[in-house]
Amino acid sequence: MRNFISVDQLSNKEIYSVLKKAEYYRLKDFQVDHQLFVANLFFEPSTRTKTSFTVGQRKLGLEVLDFHSETSSVLKGESLYDTAKTFESIGANMLVIRHEADDWFYQLENKLSIPIINAGAGKAEHPTQCMLDLLTIFQEFGGFQGIKVAIVGDIKHSRVARSNVSALQRLGAEVCLCAASGFEDDDLEVPYISIDEAVQNCDVLMLLRIQYERHQQHTETMNYLEQYGLTKAREKQMKKNAIIMHPAPVNRGVEIDSDLVECSKSRIFRQMSNGVYIRMAIMMQLLEDWGILNENNFKERKTFAAVK
Repeated sequence: MRNFISVDQLSNKEIYSVLKKAEYYRLKDFQVDHQLFVANLFFEPSTRTKTSFTVGQRKLGLEVLDFHSETSSVLKGESLYDTAKTFESIGANMLVIRHEADDWFYQLENKLSIPIINAGAGKAEHPTQCMLDLLTIFQEFGGFQGIKVAIVGDIKHSRVARSNVSALQRLGAEVCLCAASGFEDDDLEVPYISIDEAVQNCDVLMLLRIQYERHQQHTETMNYLEQYGLTKAREKQMKKNAIIMHPAPVNRGVEIDSDLVECSKSRIFRQMSNGVYIRMAIMMQLLEDWGILNENNFKERKTFAAVK
């Protein structure tokens, strides 16, 4: 990989390779043996994605260059390209970027000499979220062939849905969608089913929040949980080994009953944990593919448990 912009750029073999690398980093503590800098350029709010990148970077011994758009030269009119070029010139070895534009990557394509990771592109894609979702499903079921996945919620405004539909189908999962009227995305060639069909028939229920900030007009959500969300009554109808997923942030009491966020079927917080390791794997894969690192550039980190 030269950059990580979309899961679509990876072959199935490459997807499995990244998943296995993430599992390796989950079980082993390794650090690079020389100084490297990674800049996290987040032009949109983020809790899980930005923090998990930062934790992963520090676990790997990488130096983190932080960035806050509200206190940067962006307020003076600086373009995304000039911001990225600035960090490259200062010495960043990699850029992690989240931006509100669906196609921000094309502003930088073939213009930088360091790898770039897409940490979210408008409504278009969220490939590292997709990869951690794949890791969570893989941990649970050992594969994807024949696994029935329902993605439920604000499909129209979801970059998570777009990234996941393509990858899951390619890996052999049976994907369907469920959305309230007006929340559908007709560009996705996937069947729509009701929420009750989804909870009764699917192995994975992937819930999405209503993305109010992307709506052009006010959206009424009164009775949304009862009509379209995962209630406690619906959870009881789920298959015995089915799991609940959600990219978060969770709007408790809207798309899911608050009591179900941490129920036995929920893997929501495991997804967050997996986000650290999948992002570590992606960063290391890029650094290796660019020749910045090789297998001789790692050292095992002594943990407290190892010292004992």
